[in-house]
Amino acid sequence: MARENVRRSPLERAEYAIIVSTLVLITVVTLQPLVHLLAVSLSEPGQVAGMSGLTVLPRGFSTEVWTLLLDNAAVQRGILNAALITLVGTALNLVMTTLMAWGLSRPTLPWRRTIFLLVLVTIVFEPGIIPDYFVVRRLGLINSYWSVILFKAVNAWYLIIMVRFFEEIPNELLEASELDGAGAFRQLWYVVLPLALPSMAMITLFYFVFHWNEFFRAMIYLPDPNKWPLQVVLRQFVVEGDKLSMVGAQAMNDYTQASQINMRALNAGMILLAMVPILLIYPLILKFFTKGTMSGALKG
Repeated sequence: MARENVRRSPLERAEYAIIVSTLVLITVVTLQPLVHLLAVSLSEPGQVAGMSGLTVLPRGFSTEVWTLLLDNAAVQRGILNAALITLVGTALNLVMTTLMAWGLSRPTLPWRRTIFLLVLVTIVFEPGIIPDYFVVRRLGLINSYWSVILFKAVNAWYLIIMVRFFEEIPNELLEASELDGAGAFRQLWYVVLPLALPSMAMITLFYFVFHWNEFFRAMIYLPDPNKWPLQVVLRQFVVEGDKLSMVGAQAMNDYTQASQINMRALNAGMILLAMVPILLIYPLILKFFTKGTMSGALKG
C-alpha cells in the first residue's frame, strides 16, 4: 500500500518545524559539554591549552589521561567504594521504601494517618548537620560505610509515590489472592510487585543517582581516604587541583612525563569517569520513567 501523504497547513508545518528545532537545540546544548570533555581528555597534552569551550573534536590523539586515571589506585578504590555504597544503599532503599509504602497503602493499618503525618513532617523539618553528626557519632558509624548508606533509607517523596501507586491497584486482585490463601507478603510478592515494576524502576533510578553522587556526607563521615567514594576523589583532584596525588608514584619516577600531563585534560577525564554509570543506567530505565511517574500521580 502506498504511503499516504499527510498534508499539513502552513501553520502546522511552522509549529512542527519549531518543535523539531527546539528539540534539536536542546539535544545539542545538552551533549556539547560532554563531547567537549571527551575531546579534551583524548587530545594531545600540548594541544589542550588552545582548545575553546566549543571544541568537540580532539586535537591529536592521546590516551595518557585515561591510562593514568584507570591505573590510579585512588580512582580504583573510589570506583569500588562508590559501587559498594550505591548498590547496597539502593537495594536497602528499595526494600524499605516498598515495604513501608505497602503497609501505609493498606486502610486496615493501625495509626495509618499518624504514621503518614510523621512522614510528611520529615519533608518540612530536617535535622541540621550538627545534630546529625552527633547521632552518627553516638551510633559509632564514623568512618563506616553505613554512615552514608543509611542516610535517608526511606525518602519521603519517593515513599508517597509508591503509596499512591499501591493505592491504585484494584482491590479485586487483592481479594482474589486472599481467596486463594495468600497473606500480605504473598500478595506483595506475587500480585503487587509485578504491577509496580514501572514505579520501582523509576525510584531505583532516583536512589541510584542519589547514592552515586554522594559527596558531602562522605567527606564528613569518612575521614579515611581509602573509603572515599569517587565523588570525593573527584573533588580532591578537580577542585583542589591535587596533581601530585593524582600522578602518584609516576611523579617520583618520571618527573618529565608527569609534568607534561595537562590538568585540564585530567579534570575532563575524571568528570566523565564519574558520569559514566549514570549515563549507562539511565537509558535502561528510561522506558519505565514516564509510565512510573504517571502511575504514581494523582488521578484527575
